[in-house]
Amino acid sequence: MADRTLSINAPGDPRAVDPGSTDASSAAAKAGRSSRLHTILRALSPIAVLVLWQVGSAMGIIPQDKLPAPSLIAEAGWEVLGNGQLLDAIAASAQRVAIGLTIGVAVGIGLGLLVGLSKFADSAIDPNMQAIRALPLFGLIPLFILWFGIGEMPKVLLVSLGALFPLYLNTSAAIRQIDGRLVETARVLGFSRLTTIRDLVIPGAMPQILVGLRQALAIAWLSLIVAEQIAATSGLGYLINNARDFLRTDIIFFGLIVYAALGLITDAIVRALERYTTRYQNR
Repeated sequence: MADRTLSINAPGDPRAVDPGSTDASSAAAKAGRSSRLHTILRALSPIAVLVLWQVGSAMGIIPQDKLPAPSLIAEAGWEVLGNGQLLDAIAASAQRVAIGLTIGVAVGIGLGLLVGLSKFADSAIDPNMQAIRALPLFGLIPLFILWFGIGEMPKVLLVSLGALFPLYLNTSAAIRQIDGRLVETARVLGFSRLTTIRDLVIPGAMPQILVGLRQALAIAWLSLIVAEQIAATSGLGYLINNARDFLRTDIIFFGLIVYAALGLITDAIVRALERYTTRYQNR
């Protein structure tokens, strides 16, 4: 009877499969083709939606007064760009976001540092912050108008308040998660409290702080859309309100697209900053 003992290939056996074999190369090539296919699909998917949207509008399936065709929205965009309204509106809105975000970043990170570093501050500040966070942000608009009028102040403060909480929560949580042994080692080595915070605590918390900044940017633009409904005379919100009065749905859609584009651009900037500041951690 033939010997049917199970044979196991030795590492040096030419029959053993190694990473450089034909099978491994074929698997890697197949994975590469699959990845490229998914990338192409992701790129073509929005284009397919636009084409179907345009065709549906041309055939009368999609009503133009409710959902204008992409070509009409593009023409409206060219119109407001040509007469200078778009650039003026973007400048006014960007200024409000910049001022509001600066205030929100300063207050949010400052309070997050206090709460994360001090149990006393945590007990004194955090309950009040959580209570304010539970309030509906846009429900504060009437109160802001009564307190600050209908000028720039309520718009900027609404943006600040929206941006504040993601930074506060992420900063305080990141500081609490820092390994206490590292802080103790810094103390043993003679680091001052300020040096420990500057060279250990803040760099350690920076990745999560930047996540909070990305969230704050998204909420800042969302808050601005509502804030610019408060008797605005400039900005993208004013452009959209003015278009509503004249039943220009195409300009309204274009204004919303500009809002989204500005949000994506600022998010990409923060993501690039995040990759730069954490480049040593990823090596």
